[in-house]
Amino acid sequence: MERTAKPVPLGLGFRVKSGWAVAVLLAGPRNAPKLVRCQTLLLSDPEIPQSKQPYHAVLGLPEKERKSLLRKLRKVVADALKKSLHELQRQATADGYRVAGAGLVVGSLVDPATLHNEHIRAHALEGQLFRTVLEEALGERGISAKVFLEKGAYLAASEVLGKSAAAAKRWIRGLGDFQEGSWRAEEKLAALAAWVALCREK
Repeated sequence: MERTAKPVPLGLGFRVKSGWAVAVLLAGPRNAPKLVRCQTLLLSDPEIPQSKQPYHAVLGLPEKERKSLLRKLRKVVADALKKSLHELQRQATADGYRVAGAGLVVGSLVDPATLHNEHIRAHALEGQLFRTVLEEALGERGISAKVFLEKGAYLAASEVLGKSAAAAKRWIRGLGDFQEGSWRAEEKLAALAAWVALCREK
């Protein structure tokens, strides 16, 4: 009988933006993982442009209309994200990988209720929405996730990685040599989160 190969553990990393995220997949030895793939993950529906910035879309609307539209847009976000995540995991499984965990890097964790400027609060609410919906979707698939703030992410990750923040930065920068597309801050931070996810597996 032919023996089926054991799936290789894979770390998922996301740099969450408004309506989309950079997704990086890393696998291999924890002390020196390899880049499997880097791609854009849709967290909104391109056919419904308002779903990219749902809280901006309702600015100035009457309360009843605002709540109704927000409810619809949040569902659009959740459905789009689940579809994107399902496809990402399906492809990873087909390629012989098993998702070991995930990491999310976000720009802010501020409580939107503490912000008085309506426009800035809308940005904060959108950040909170996309982060929490992604966390929930991962949880529904049995994937645990750790959230990092962009500021200080390398320092926060260094203890788990067993490397200094500077050494982690150098390694992440080098992964870009295997990426055909861009390898900017967003991709690097997503790779950092994926690396931490891989190292956190028991």
